[in-house]
Amino acid sequence: MNAKRILIVEDEQPIREMVNFALTDAGFEVREAADARQAQASIAERLPDLILMDWMLPGLSGIDFARRLKREELTRELPIIMLTARAEEADKVQGLENGSDDYMTKPFSPRELVARIRAVLRRGGPAAEDELLRADGLSLDLASHRVNAGATLLDMGPTEYRLLEFFMSHPERVYSRSQLLDRVWGSNVYVEERTVDVHIRRLRKVLEPHGYDALIQTVRGAGYRFSTRA
Repeated sequence: MNAKRILIVEDEQPIREMVNFALTDAGFEVREAADARQAQASIAERLPDLILMDWMLPGLSGIDFARRLKREELTRELPIIMLTARAEEADKVQGLENGSDDYMTKPFSPRELVARIRAVLRRGGPAAEDELLRADGLSLDLASHRVNAGATLLDMGPTEYRLLEFFMSHPERVYSRSQLLDRVWGSNVYVEERTVDVHIRRLRKVLEPHGYDALIQTVRGAGYRFSTRA
């Protein structure tokens, strides 16, 4: 069974280390971020299955960051558990109304935290709904990061994989180069738009021997589209 990916967004290092230890011991794959900026970069690199978010983050607060994530198409269904020292009912309600799926008051038991995480993951989310994306005979396994053309395992770089994952998750829509840079590379990464063309060519080269390069269509003057239609 593939480990679920948890992103801890917490500015206090001792708490991050304690939570990381407990979650790693429970079999989760863990990443850490000290603020919303680091968290956004981590999410752009690889989408987690769940976020543990401290309410009182430096800069952009956890509650505002959660609200922002729930507005974005890519992260709208991403489960969030809020960690906070606020124990008042009104604060809990505010957190839940602004995008949190659950709420834990500090100090908390690591065992209870693990149980809460598993409960939220069972409710569903992008990874729990369907870990396999399919288009004709092309399949992409979100859990194992494997791409198959029929029974053949394809070898591709991490950027080409993220491009294909994004395309297969958002079929039949045209995305400009700047939109792809923002969604696949992340808003905090500054690269030229022609970089998209380079990686599109590399991805098509991997797919071409199996006839799937035609799924990535160039829309003149607009960008690119993933489609099974001619």
